[in-house]
Amino acid sequence: MNSQVIRKNNVSRPQNVALAHDFLLTYGGAERVFTALVEIFPSAPIYTLLADPKIVARYFPDRDIRVSWLSRLPKFLKKRYRLFLPFFPVAAESFDLRDFDLVISSSGAWSKGIVTRLNTLHIAYLHSPMRYAWDYHNQYLNELGAYGKFQILTRLLLSYLRVWDRQAAERPDVLLVNSKFTQARVNKYYRRESDVVYPGALELYEKTKPFSSGISEKRTHFLVVSRLTRSKKVAYVVEAFNKLGFSLIIVGEGPERAALEKLANRNIRFVGFVPDSELANLYAGARAVIFPAEEDFGMVAAEALSFGAPVIAYEYGGIREIVISEKTGELFQAQTPEVIAEATRRFLEREGQYDEEMMKQSVAHLTKENFQNGIRSAVEKLLGKIE
Repeated sequence: MNSQVIRKNNVSRPQNVALAHDFLLTYGGAERVFTALVEIFPSAPIYTLLADPKIVARYFPDRDIRVSWLSRLPKFLKKRYRLFLPFFPVAAESFDLRDFDLVISSSGAWSKGIVTRLNTLHIAYLHSPMRYAWDYHNQYLNELGAYGKFQILTRLLLSYLRVWDRQAAERPDVLLVNSKFTQARVNKYYRRESDVVYPGALELYEKTKPFSSGISEKRTHFLVVSRLTRSKKVAYVVEAFNKLGFSLIIVGEGPERAALEKLANRNIRFVGFVPDSELANLYAGARAVIFPAEEDFGMVAAEALSFGAPVIAYEYGGIREIVISEKTGELFQAQTPEVIAEATRRFLEREGQYDEEMMKQSVAHLTKENFQNGIRSAVEKLLGKIE
């Protein structure tokens, strides 16, 4: 059993703490946030549905990682883990958390649904309500491809997941969210109140700032940083830049990479996942960062602004809390190649007029320290209610 001490304002209370995160299979924005959460509780075990040993070794070395029974699947099946969607709720509920007084989950879908004993406190940090079960179930069905033949069964599955997700959201004692946009969605779908604790989006800038002398100051390319899945709408950016002809660098991996590379012209370069030092260099050398997806927060947009790179983004979701139109970037209203190209042309008309200092100041509050203090404050507030 792990003994943790939570401190804020010189108050200390020992707690047996566990942490939970949906998956540790890739390292994106949600995992960056989770890493900051993990730092607060250096001895807490981490529960997750599935984990990639390479991700664990690189980002969570020497941590006690406890993986669900899904880890016993054959290796070739684990690569296709999304086929086991109906079993994710059961896997999340199967964790044995009876030894812990406090559980903090980081959830985009599943971890908020963990089952705890009566006296165990549970704080859930929500990156988003389950998107394909609520806002985008029709879009999800359209993107199933070959599985579209089984749309009736899939609709039944999504109906089941909506019921489970609604019930699972009742289990935590406290809900924390990453933006006001997520807060509104939580209120609509779960009928619950939540508190906003913005992620620490400046960690990359803060980490690489001491080495900024080696970072390029010449802005030569446009940039996309994203998981390469259909929902991220990167294909529309590729089509737009095929016509515009400007240099575009795409950072990230995912199942759509091969198709995107086949679609792209020679002015577009795919670099996969890159180390933080290289990513910082790419941000610092970007004329603008293209952000075509709807996100509940928008970690990449905030990171871009911290490096003084304007953002060209789809005007929906948490991005409204990050980008100021015509001052720190440009916003567009439809996810199509033509509209993205038009937004890029508007950017070109104003290029050089965006205030770099305003960009950096607009995200100055999104520090890891502020995020961690927000988590500590939520823990203290919850503990205070039960005393």
